[in-house]
Amino acid sequence: MRSIWNGAISFGLVSIPIKLVNATESHSVSFRQIHTEDGGRIRYRKVCELEEREVPSAEIGKGYEDADGSIIPITDQDLATLPIPTAKTIEIVAFVPADRIDPLQMGAAYYLAASGTPAAKPYTLLREALKRSQKVAIAKFALRGRERLGMLRVVDDVIAMHGLLWPDEIRAPEGVAPDSEVTVRDAELDLADALMDTLGEVDINTLHDDYREAVEELVAAKVDGVTPAERAPAGDGGGKVIDLLAALENSVREARTARGEHADGADSDSDSGAGSVAEVTPLARKSSRATPKQVGGKKSTSTATSSAKKKASAKSTARKTTAKKTTTAKSTGTTGTTRTTGTKKTAAAKKSTAKKTTGAGRRKASA
Repeated sequence: MRSIWNGAISFGLVSIPIKLVNATESHSVSFRQIHTEDGGRIRYRKVCELEEREVPSAEIGKGYEDADGSIIPITDQDLATLPIPTAKTIEIVAFVPADRIDPLQMGAAYYLAASGTPAAKPYTLLREALKRSQKVAIAKFALRGRERLGMLRVVDDVIAMHGLLWPDEIRAPEGVAPDSEVTVRDAELDLADALMDTLGEVDINTLHDDYREAVEELVAAKVDGVTPAERAPAGDGGGKVIDLLAALENSVREARTARGEHADGADSDSDSGAGSVAEVTPLARKSSRATPKQVGGKKSTSTATSSAKKKASAKSTARKTTAKKTTTAKSTGTTGTTRTTGTKKTAAAKKSTAKKTTGAGRRKASA
């Protein structure tokens, strides 16, 4: 790998010659601006505003714009004379635990390679000291015209350096949190925990840029002169969550299904064999005859009519039965053989029998 900076690590009185190498690279697809009418390239030209002509790179320098808009020229010689002790040195100033570094500060990453054989011993010493202490080194260095902050740590058998933002370059998160007070219920937290457990961990090496692959396929199709394959449109991600609990429950269910588990968390392979696909059996609906449908809180007309007829028929049968029992009680004149379904009917039968007996006695007396 090509180095972008040569210097040394200052570790107390120990100096370690090193080379700075980019640890990352961008794989994003870049586009050129073109004229849509004829496909010609659109280029930016550096033009002097005073002379209104294009200026070559050799005639271009640096300048600082003052508050009143005036430009103050700054030459490379001016910058070279500045007393920057880190101009060619990565100066270690402290060793701290790794969790003391806020991830918001971390920027570009570099590998530090030992420059030459004499640098191998002190380089290895620093690497092993970082490993054993389980700490990271905080350092200052100068790159591309300004002094920067860095963090040194061990990656495999190499010392890596992450560029850090200065503390005053981190903005406070004022006005970012929700203004309104929100209460989160335990049930919602439980579902959120269940979703986190279901998603589990992932090997980050298996993740890839789907968008970049789609762009590459599109470009390849254009080159071959074929119609690009249509893809399902992605969601806008702006939908409003109406029911948070329902959204969490659906998320847990989908995550478990994606992992080959049932909705209750059981492994589908253990229930139905490896490689089987879970089937959803719809619940059978009850017949409308057994459970009448209600519209607006009222029963349907046909069901209500049928129910009314059944009630009327039951009342008619009860009346006929009562009438027959009452007639039998009157004709026999006895109460021992008369049975009725209610206390009031029995009392009425007894009163009728008593009246008949009294009438018969009076007729015998007059005779």
